Amino acid sequence: MGLATVLSRAAVGIEAPQVLCEVNLSPGLPMVTIVGLPETAVRESKDRVRAAMKNSDFELPSWRTTISLAPADLPKEGARFDLPIAVGVLAASGQVPDEELNEWEFLGELSLTGRLRAVKGALPAILRVRENGRKLVLPRANAEEAGLVGDAEIYLAESLSEVAAALNGRQALARATKSTECKTWSGPDLADVLGQHRARRALEIAAAGGHNLLLMGPPGTGKTLLASRLAGILPPMEETEALEAAAIASVAGRELDPATWRQRKFRSPHHTASGVALVGGGCQLQRLTLLYKNLRYRNPLHVPKRHHQLSR
Repeated sequence: MGLATVLSRAAVGIEAPQVLCEVNLSPGLPMVTIVGLPETAVRESKDRVRAAMKNSDFELPSWRTTISLAPADLPKEGARFDLPIAVGVLAASGQVPDEELNEWEFLGELSLTGRLRAVKGALPAILRVRENGRKLVLPRANAEEAGLVGDAEIYLAESLSEVAAALNGRQALARATKSTECKTWSGPDLADVLGQHRARRALEIAAAGGHNLLLMGPPGTGKTLLASRLAGILPPMEETEALEAAAIASVAGRELDPATWRQRKFRSPHHTASGVALVGGGCQLQRLTLLYKNLRYRNPLHVPKRHHQLSR
């Protein structure tokens, strides 16, 4: 029998709350149970972890394995918990020491061969780990995101075997290096605008004083032309601002270019885009919408009249 606790991070929007991956081995039939509101990708991790451990020449425990992802009321999504679950199983079975696991956090998806794949939304987890003063192990494919935060202890691994060797003291993991390359603004230049003296003056005042700006006029008067060149006269983003913007891009699954990550972005949604199209959707938004509707229907004061008529 064995018990081990491994630290990891969930993804809730641009936040990365702490998750405790507790692995318990007890007598019984060899089966794996995952609890703690796991979605389908998290429940399937037991099969990926089993295959990855076998193909990495680790011993599979022939015990009943219970894996708890705490806090239990926080929904767990994605394959980012593959690596902490595998490390927890190795620690509970005595194949890696568990004395210093409280100083480490782990994120990563495992392939069936034991190699680590990139995870989406790693940058918010990196920022939270830096605040707590711990060390984080990430797949090497997330090296660009790890290089944006230079004062965080981020270590990169290629496979589960490398992580286990580092925990056993046989091999050191490579530490992520801070990215220093940052290009100057290379987008549209305000010098390209001919005329529009009052509009240019308004852009310069707004950029210098940090004011809001509203452009109004019929189509073809140059509103988008002027707005697309406003970022070129703004100062580069501070590191805190740039990290907040990069965290949103990381959660959205976009690639981060270390050369341009501090440049201000320009977005031009179509003028016919609805509010729903601007906000976006997804499973989590649909789940919150259904929960709100259920709460409304539980209160008789908010039940629609049609619902009363159907219930009669």
